[in-house]
Amino acid sequence: MSGDQECDLLFTGATVFDGTGAAPVMQDVAIAEGRIIAVGSGLTLTAAETRDARGLALAPGFIDVHTHDDLAVFRRSTILPKLSQGVTTVVTGNCGISLAPSPLVIRDVPVPPLDLIATADDYRYASFGAFLDAMRAAGPAVNVVPLVGHTALRARVMEALDGPASADEIAAMRRDLAEALDQGAAGLSTGLAYPPAKGSTTGEIVTLATDVAAAGKLWTTHMRDERSGVVSAVAETIDIARRSGARTLISHHKCCGQAAFGLSRTTLAMIEEARAEMPLDIDVYPYTASSTVLIEAYVRDSRKVTISWSDPHPEMAGRDLAEVAAEWGVDVNEAVGRLKPGGAIYHQMDDGDLERILTWPPSLIGSDGLPRDKRPHPRLWASFPLVLGHFARDRGLLSQAQAVAKMTGQTAKVLGLADRGRIAEGCAADVVLFDPAEIRAVADYDTPDAPSAGVTAVYVNGQLAYAPDAPDGAGAGQVL
Repeated sequence: MSGDQECDLLFTGATVFDGTGAAPVMQDVAIAEGRIIAVGSGLTLTAAETRDARGLALAPGFIDVHTHDDLAVFRRSTILPKLSQGVTTVVTGNCGISLAPSPLVIRDVPVPPLDLIATADDYRYASFGAFLDAMRAAGPAVNVVPLVGHTALRARVMEALDGPASADEIAAMRRDLAEALDQGAAGLSTGLAYPPAKGSTTGEIVTLATDVAAAGKLWTTHMRDERSGVVSAVAETIDIARRSGARTLISHHKCCGQAAFGLSRTTLAMIEEARAEMPLDIDVYPYTASSTVLIEAYVRDSRKVTISWSDPHPEMAGRDLAEVAAEWGVDVNEAVGRLKPGGAIYHQMDDGDLERILTWPPSLIGSDGLPRDKRPHPRLWASFPLVLGHFARDRGLLSQAQAVAKMTGQTAKVLGLADRGRIAEGCAADVVLFDPAEIRAVADYDTPDAPSAGVTAVYVNGQLAYAPDAPDGAGAGQVL
């Protein structure tokens, strides 16, 4: 490359994690017009801005493969939890829950868990295309890979959601799914553990997933059981993937409740065997507590339950459920009933299972954060720095290069994003500059909304999107 070629931004002396899992190398990286145009040592380019990155790491922007940011991406303040930890791309519409097409066709309020991400007023998009048009008009600060949710499709056409869909109802869902995929949905998500989708037959999901496969897109699934029945749920997922031919991603793989502790040995072996014949992947968040709507069965399996939000009792957000029940003089189940609709954080997993899944080489990192929660799980703000700092640097369960790959290159490959997730010539200039010695999670269960330490700057499509001392960056995100 000639010495007089111009670039918009030149990083010099950065420790480059390229997103492949390879050991980092000290290099210069040049960016022009939203793309990486050169990577090498001693680059001599005329740059509009040169940034001395000595002592800092430069990595591809992190891809949060599992989010509920459908509404959050519309405002910078609500997507700041992701930007501040280095995330440049989010996958929305997970667990069967998507903001579009509107589930409010034959009912006036969103049935749980659709209320996890939005109120009835927010479910205003009649089509998936209208939702994407509104997102583009808003100018998101991050890139978005949008999925359409199976529960949203069910709620549009089924009066009673507690049983299997009829042939006519499945046909109606297929029409809505086809339209969403044609308008830009990256795939279909299911949330089979939740009451509105639990009644779905395996055949219903195979039919829809077959349509997803025909469109060349992705099926993600919050499986039917992540508790003592998790092995059977993995078997069902593999069966659906095999019969449909759909590229498949198991969401937030975990084993909840003491009866399920240790079962990750079996599930990972099953998934590993299936991967030899089909595209099957998993993601994981780095915590032993989950968070979702209030469900009595989840309460029974938990060591501790913290209320994250409650519509009838908003003052109880952040309170321990057992303490609230004692204060009210009722048992825990009655307290749950009084608090609904609401959500909670459930401490119900084993460290061994988490570490086994997290360090399994093919697993991807996602946050599963819930931005609408009044008192959110800290995973919303801290998942990626927690992996890089605590699990990789401090405990050495994996290298920082391996951790970066799980957040970038590996994820981009699963999502089919050919020009994202790597520091390489021609790739989109989504990059994060961080201090590998200092990056760490600050948010915890007591202070869940604190920005992480060690993230120096985040660029989305070549534009500064976040820095701790200048948090109001450009809205340069795209719908991918």
